[in-house]
Amino acid sequence: MGVVAERRRFTVDEYHKLGVAGVLTTEDRVELVEGELIQMPPIGSVHAGLVARLDRVFQATAGEPFIVWTQNPLSLPPGSEPQPDLALLKPRADGYLGSLPTALDVLLVIEVGDTTLAYDRDVKIPLYAKHGVAESWLLDASARRLEMYRDSGPEGYRILLRPDRDDTVSPLALPNVRIDLKALFAGIA
Repeated sequence: MGVVAERRRFTVDEYHKLGVAGVLTTEDRVELVEGELIQMPPIGSVHAGLVARLDRVFQATAGEPFIVWTQNPLSLPPGSEPQPDLALLKPRADGYLGSLPTALDVLLVIEVGDTTLAYDRDVKIPLYAKHGVAESWLLDASARRLEMYRDSGPEGYRILLRPDRDDTVSPLALPNVRIDLKALFAGIA
């Protein structure tokens, strides 16, 4: 009689306990997605540069009612704690010192896909939709394209927009914030 091997899935609480116990450290580039620990590759220069450009654009709109959350975790219980490249969060009195943001706190999440493009599109974007993140963007670094996902639901996002490279775009929740795609992707070989 054969034994069926089963995956051991972790909850967000168990994931945190792995950190407290020293099993996972700040040196480990892992995310918890649907109960599984996912090893993330190193961040390359194009990826880092695009995240930095986006961060500057959003930080420059200091009068807007949001917090820029760069490469930090979102708590999506019971079994996910991804680290999007950038998220715009609703302000909270404690500045998220008391607990990590959840999907209800997110105005926009952005993933920069280069070596992880398929994973971001096929795993992370549907994860955000399932948990009710209203809008997600996926920057395809190699093709210099943006995919804008809107109207989330348990089955995924119902709207996908692919603006032209010369367009200027805005998040749904923040129409005064304008991203010039031509400038964003400038200089990428």
